[in-house]
Order: sequence, then structure tokens, then C-alpha cells
Amino acid sequence: MEDNRKTVLAVGTHPDDIEFMMSGTFMLLGSMGCDLHYMNVANGSCGTSEYSSEDIIRIRREEGINAAQYAGAIFHGSLVDDLEVYYESKTLRRLSAVIREIAPDIILTHGPNEYMEDHSNTCRLVVTAAFSRGMMNYPVDPPTQVVDNDLCLYHAMPYGLTDGMRKPFIPEMFVDVGSVLDRKSEMLAKHKSQKEWLDVSQGHDSYIHTMQEITGQMGELSGHFEYAEGWIRHSHMGFCGPEDDPVRDVLGSDIVKRNSSR
Repeated sequence: MEDNRKTVLAVGTHPDDIEFMMSGTFMLLGSMGCDLHYMNVANGSCGTSEYSSEDIIRIRREEGINAAQYAGAIFHGSLVDDLEVYYESKTLRRLSAVIREIAPDIILTHGPNEYMEDHSNTCRLVVTAAFSRGMMNYPVDPPTQVVDNDLCLYHAMPYGLTDGMRKPFIPEMFVDVGSVLDRKSEMLAKHKSQKEWLDVSQGHDSYIHTMQEITGQMGELSGHFEYAEGWIRHSHMGFCGPEDDPVRDVLGSDIVKRNSSR
């Protein structure tokens, strides 16, 4: 019998990115017995038109902790300020230490071609940090024992469902999140500071409505579900077996559908 008790790490860039694009799949995996870990690389320092940097960092950390607790996940602190998510050694070594400490079987993170460089750079950092998990001569901060577990990475649908050049996102697989849409909405609502900021900065009428609309568009694209999250598996090389797909194994073929048109 398949062991559903996998360790899952969701890595977003800013507090609320996980909620927008990954939290349905994340919570479904938790409901099947997986251990959940939650991390945002950036601390949300620029996500405000009202608060000082120090205040918004504190507020958004508290909101992230509340969201992680709501999902039943262990919270891991951010590493850098907004717009300072660079593909460079200091951040990479710190993130690598976190991944070695957690030793996840599944990582959920952004894709490589997002509308924000912070998101794309988070993807690059996560992929390299995961790839180096077993490299004894790669120094991480703090020093952390190497691990040699199989690991499967999944790249989430981008915000707006296109890349930075407006090319539509075509997922490899869809996860039915209709059963947890209310919980996905509640988890996003933990980020109370973001409603006004997103209304001001990006013209949202309602950040929860926007999330539901995006998830509904992905469900329609699936041809199977009313609400869905779309995913693409990273290459298996250096990570796991060529056919490994632990999200599908854990959630089952009724919840996860491959994209036959891709």
C-alpha cells in the first residue's frame, strides 16, 4: 500500500503567493496524511501603501504564521526583503539549509517564467537548493547534514495564467480543488493587510474573488473540474525517478488529471 505520509514543502515568494496558486493542492495533500511545511522567501516589505517597512514585515509575518497554522503546516521564516530575491550564493545557502533540514519528498513552488522577477528567481533558488541537497562539499548556512531522498518538484500556475511575455500557461496536470475552495479562500483571508494594497497597486476588486476566478479559469481549462490548480513537474534528473509523481500517487486519479492536450 502506498505510504501517503510524504513531507511537502510549499515555497512562495511573498506572503499570500502560496494561498493564491498552491494552497488547494497543499491542503489536499495534508488531508491525506502528508506533513506540511510553509515558507515565503521574501518578507513582504514592499506590500503596502500604508505601513512602514518594519511594521509591514511584522504584520505579514504574523499573517503568514496564521495562514500556515490554518493549513496545519510548519512555518519557516523569510530570508530577504521584497525585490531582493536574487539568484546569489547567500540566499541560496540559507535556502539550501532549510531544504536539507526538512528533507521534503514534494516541493511546490513557482515556475521559471513568471510576471515578477522575484517569483522567477525564487524558482531558480528552490531548484538549485533542492538539487544540492546531497552535495557534501556545498556549504550551506547554517551547516546542515546532507540528505539523499528522492524529491519531486512541481511548478505552480503563474498569477494571471501567463508568463511575462503573455504566453498562456499550459499545465501538465490539474488538481481538483473544488472541495477545498472555501478553505483556500479562508487561508488567503488571513493576509488581511493585502486587500487594500492589491486594490491600490493592481486594481483588484477583491483579492479572494480574484483567486477564485483564476482557479475557476484553470478548472474550465481542465475540462474536468469546476475549480483547479495547474502544475508542471520539474525534470526528474538529479531529483527522482523518471515516472515519479507523488502528488498523483497521494491524491489519486479522481483528483489529479493529466492534460491530454499538452
